[in-house]
Amino acid sequence: MMPTAQRRLLFLLLALLSVGSVFFAAAIGSVTLSWEQWWSALMDSGSAYGELVWRIRLPRAAAAWTVGALLSLSGCLMQVLLRNPLADPYILGVSGGASFAALFGMSIGVAAALLPALAWAGALLSILIVFGLARGEGPWSGTRLLLTGVVTASGWAALISLLLTLGPDGSLRGMLFWLIGDLSYARLPAWSLVMLLGIFAATLGMARSLNVLAMGETTASLLGEPTRKLLWVVYLLGSVLTAGAVSIAGNIGFVGLIVPHLMRLLVGSDHRILLPSATLFGGLFLVLSDTLARTVLAPRQLPVGVVTALLGVPLFLLLLNRARVKQ
Repeated sequence: MMPTAQRRLLFLLLALLSVGSVFFAAAIGSVTLSWEQWWSALMDSGSAYGELVWRIRLPRAAAAWTVGALLSLSGCLMQVLLRNPLADPYILGVSGGASFAALFGMSIGVAAALLPALAWAGALLSILIVFGLARGEGPWSGTRLLLTGVVTASGWAALISLLLTLGPDGSLRGMLFWLIGDLSYARLPAWSLVMLLGIFAATLGMARSLNVLAMGETTASLLGEPTRKLLWVVYLLGSVLTAGAVSIAGNIGFVGLIVPHLMRLLVGSDHRILLPSATLFGGLFLVLSDTLARTVLAPRQLPVGVVTALLGVPLFLLLLNRARVKQ
């Protein structure tokens, strides 16, 4: 296990980089600010560029960090839940329910401010469907949960395809951006930070149990862990994290898959270290990805989901190749 001093240094470094990334994102964009202009805007929100920094760039960067942290923490939990390093936050259909509800709202002209609430409603409906159908009687079955989630996700995908086919042409661009994952109009609601901090504290308190659970349900039961209860708690917490992220920014891929993988290689599988490391690095990763999405073709902006996919695919293939070579 990593020594305590190194662990604290790692957490401090990731925290400083996270804060730095948010302010870096506030300084970079299609409108170039000099150091003096940026500092003046930061110190005085009423200055010439104060509105640009405080009302547009900083809220978007803060939302990006929070969404990245939510997805990374959820990815860690889903990989423990299914004992599968390929599991990601979207695997059990939560994002499908959220996306269908949000896209349905777009297709009928619901105000943009209500879309996060619709996405939450769809995500919670999906959670209830999967929980109700997969719970069953008898011992826990990860296979049953996975199959139920995959089938539910397929059902939502079919309904989403129907909406895209029948939806008005004027809303198709926004609907596609939502499906890819986009932070153009994202803002940071207070509840998302409260939820992130609350669930992070809860999972950190469960870290020792998660370490045991990662060894297998039989081992966890023999060591006295309430396996069935613990697994359902992990599922519900991971699903709520995913629902929060999707309701803010749509389906941003690869963050919840790549970040836990990468941090596990760097810090090991001890969840007392992995959970905070992945959470901090996930936020940092998405802020930098969104900054790239805003600037690479400025003044045009890419959906951040495109950038995370372009970065995530080669990185994931590299990680897989590294694991194969080690074997």
